[in-house]
Amino acid sequence: MTERLYYTDSYLTEFDATVVGHGEGGRVYLDRSAFYPTSGGQPFDRGRLDTRDGSDGSAGLDVRDVVDEGERVAHVLTEHDANRLAAGERVTGRVDWARRFDHMQQHSGQHLLSAVFSERLGLATLSVHFGAETSTLDLDAAVLTPEQLLDIERRANELVFENRPVTVAEEQAAEGLRKPSARTGPLRIVSIDSLDRSACGGTHVARTGEIGPILLRKLDRVRKSARVEFVCGARATRRARADYDVLARLGGQLSASVDDVVDVVSKRLAEQQRDSAALRAARESLDAYQAAELYARARVEGGDRPALHVERRADGGVQDLRSLGLAYIAHPQALFVATLERPPSILLATSADTGVDAGAVLKAALAAVGGRGGGSPRVAQGSVESTEALGELLRDVSARVDAARALRSR
Repeated sequence: MTERLYYTDSYLTEFDATVVGHGEGGRVYLDRSAFYPTSGGQPFDRGRLDTRDGSDGSAGLDVRDVVDEGERVAHVLTEHDANRLAAGERVTGRVDWARRFDHMQQHSGQHLLSAVFSERLGLATLSVHFGAETSTLDLDAAVLTPEQLLDIERRANELVFENRPVTVAEEQAAEGLRKPSARTGPLRIVSIDSLDRSACGGTHVARTGEIGPILLRKLDRVRKSARVEFVCGARATRRARADYDVLARLGGQLSASVDDVVDVVSKRLAEQQRDSAALRAARESLDAYQAAELYARARVEGGDRPALHVERRADGGVQDLRSLGLAYIAHPQALFVATLERPPSILLATSADTGVDAGAVLKAALAAVGGRGGGSPRVAQGSVESTEALGELLRDVSARVDAARALRSR
């Protein structure tokens, strides 16, 4: 059995212990440990194990993972490093304090946030995820508004500034817990003075002031619950600095102050939408003019046959030709085919009075050459793997169009 030193002192980062065994995958067992194993959503500690004098060259063995095995805590090293430690050998464990304290800030911050959500909105915390950069709370809420989040964030930071005591104690019959525990027997209870009591085996700060600033970020809907992303302490200041730097760079590109970025971007977007609408109208007008010219030429060349126009281009996008195709088939007895070499693709558009179903014709032709695509009876598009396949596809489409027209003329 491993004596878990972190249960009684979250601030303990250096301890002496004896190696009592080894396991597979570089696992080393000690008689006592301050290393926190992954548990309750909180990530494991990192650090190192040093021999007493380092004379065998094994000083500074990195602890890469810490695993809770029930009665024992396994310290995962490389196989090579684990083999350097003999059973009965004395070592000094040193916990990475920066990582440990960061986890303490996030975990204590989560307790405080869960308590405030419960106090202010009556919302229960369904689950928690502690990530390397941000953490999340899933709340039993059908709807949660940005205004409610701001109120929770303000209240949470007020409690941080009040620097309330955070205590840890083992209780035989714990009462008044925010979330009832299914465990029997003694419970480790983490309490925030006059705010929260929760059963928890994690590491925590001694006072709420050590949590540091709390920043609530994204709000997402996940199934029937609300997911809130949060950061605490040093993570919050780093995130706020990163956010500010993004705004400052954006402001520099827009020749605007940070405070004016939103207004300037909104104005630019409105201008862009107006310009896009004007450009779209101009393109549609140009396509209508060009389509009328192409159609008139096709009518002269085709005689009594439907007006067929084939547009071949080297590159671009099929979507760029869609407007032209729609304008073309606004005329009676109109057939429009467009191909692009890069990427190899095709568009087929037909007026209703031709009797040609563009979607059915193109889907069948694409299937014959291993292409993909489809569409409606009036407009369809697709793509193939090569220009050779595109040539074969165009010939097949032409044949199928002729067959459909011949069938209609009977």
